[in-house]
Amino acid sequence: MTKKEDHIALFIDCDNISHKAIEGIINELSTYGIVNIRQAYGNWTKDNLKNWEDKLLEFAIKPIQQFDYSRNKNATDILMTIDAIDLLHTKDIDAFAFATSDSDFTPVVMRVQAEGIKVFGFGEKKTPKPFMAACSQFIFTENLMRASLNPSNKEENHSNEPIRKNSKELRQDTWLVNVLRNAVEHTMDEYGWANLSDIGQYINNSTSFSPINFGYKKLSNLIKEIDLFDISIDEYSKQMSIKDRRKSN
Repeated sequence: MTKKEDHIALFIDCDNISHKAIEGIINELSTYGIVNIRQAYGNWTKDNLKNWEDKLLEFAIKPIQQFDYSRNKNATDILMTIDAIDLLHTKDIDAFAFATSDSDFTPVVMRVQAEGIKVFGFGEKKTPKPFMAACSQFIFTENLMRASLNPSNKEENHSNEPIRKNSKELRQDTWLVNVLRNAVEHTMDEYGWANLSDIGQYINNSTSFSPINFGYKKLSNLIKEIDLFDISIDEYSKQMSIKDRRKSN
């Protein structure tokens, strides 16, 4: 898992991400480390980026200007990619984050991953699957935007219910069920029990899964809700272990 003291570089494609999502993105990344590099890319002479101006000041984000040299080519994407690769080789960065719904950034994400560096992705639900899959963890900005509108709400607050999937909905998600069961299968001991931290590590290493996309801040709460596993809490360490209920029968 990413260490708390990690340094994170955030690259924002302002043409393909809403300014309303940035608070949630910064808050989420701050749980993993220090977002000490924050750069937002776009043609700031355009009216469609005006809403970003206050957010740049509020969250200490450096605006990077890029004029449109051609109608058919996105110069912003190219500059953002170049800067990311430059930082990869010149700065001691522990993790990268790309806020965009554009699949054109898939190659740079894969390049960063090839160096053994974790990549967080943020984008809308319309984001192409290749980009989502390339990221170590991908989070839908729609969920973060809703959380930002209700900053005082805790996970148990009923006002978050519209974005949280219930037990039935979670079990109907074949991909999710397979991810969880596969993780348990690969981390369980001889008795079929798997430690939650090992499960989380395995999932992080093998997929772009995030419990936030299902309305949960913690993997443990999602596992409790999906109700497919037996759960055991160590009395002293308080660590959670789970077992596929099919193995108990």
